[in-house]
Amino acid sequence: MVDWHLIKEMKPPTSQEEWEAEFQKYQQFPEFKILNHDMTLAEFKFIWYMEYSHRMWGRLVGLAYILPAAYFWKKGWLTRGLKGRVLALCGLVCFQGLLGWYMVKSGLEEKPDSHDIPRVSQYRLAAHLGSALVLYCASLWTSLSLLLPQHKLPETCQLLRLRRFAHGTAGLVFLTALSGAFVAGLDAGLVYNSFPKMGESWIPEDLFSFSPLLRNVFENPTMVQFDHRVLGITSVTAITVLYLLSRRIPLPRRTTIAATTLLALAYTQVGLGISTLLTYVPTPLAAAHQSGSLALLSAALWLMNELRRVPK
Repeated sequence: MVDWHLIKEMKPPTSQEEWEAEFQKYQQFPEFKILNHDMTLAEFKFIWYMEYSHRMWGRLVGLAYILPAAYFWKKGWLTRGLKGRVLALCGLVCFQGLLGWYMVKSGLEEKPDSHDIPRVSQYRLAAHLGSALVLYCASLWTSLSLLLPQHKLPETCQLLRLRRFAHGTAGLVFLTALSGAFVAGLDAGLVYNSFPKMGESWIPEDLFSFSPLLRNVFENPTMVQFDHRVLGITSVTAITVLYLLSRRIPLPRRTTIAATTLLALAYTQVGLGISTLLTYVPTPLAAAHQSGSLALLSAALWLMNELRRVPK
């Protein structure tokens, strides 16, 4: 889909003429001219419906936020603090939709000086993913805070240390998931398909091949994959340490389950990541790895919520 209309595009093409007109629009953009120049109309319909489903799902998510929020607000069921949170969440939903189109637009732009295949900007992809993760995390945290009764844990030095470490670990998991957007945006998963080494060395020679130096962090596929590896290994190490620290403190059963779940998901996610890399990034495995990152982030937030301080 090469245009964006909030209401108009909700109705898909129904006749042969409408489909051909939509296909002709697509043929004007670099993705068709360079990458898919031999695409048939039937193949175009498949990718069109993929994008259409994503956009319609986004609209459904927006309604799932906005309509109940308006109803609960009108009924007076929201506290003052919750009203501000609900407004922020609804605002994030709208911002996410606009950011999604801004990202898609980058994949439709002509780049005469580039010899690379047409793709969306990795910066915009990361921004779109980051916004989605923030929205998800805020929604999950609000839900857990409302639904789960809070534990009255003794404020010992050990608990304070564990709480701080849990916060830092959750932030690290978030950053690792966000770095995956740069891997996907640059197809960096196809650069070095070996583990634990990258090719024949631990640190590849082309790690700093771009100039200026800072460009390598976000635009060099080798550096992007290297960073994602380092972040992933650091995350699973931090989660392991967090689990061991939690075993030294008497914690409620639900909190212990959260810590154990986080550990199990971390090692599952590492296995999925390595498998995806070694098998040259097949779509089903890559999708499972992406889903695993969200499950891991969810467990990290759950544990954070379990350890939260009881207000006085």
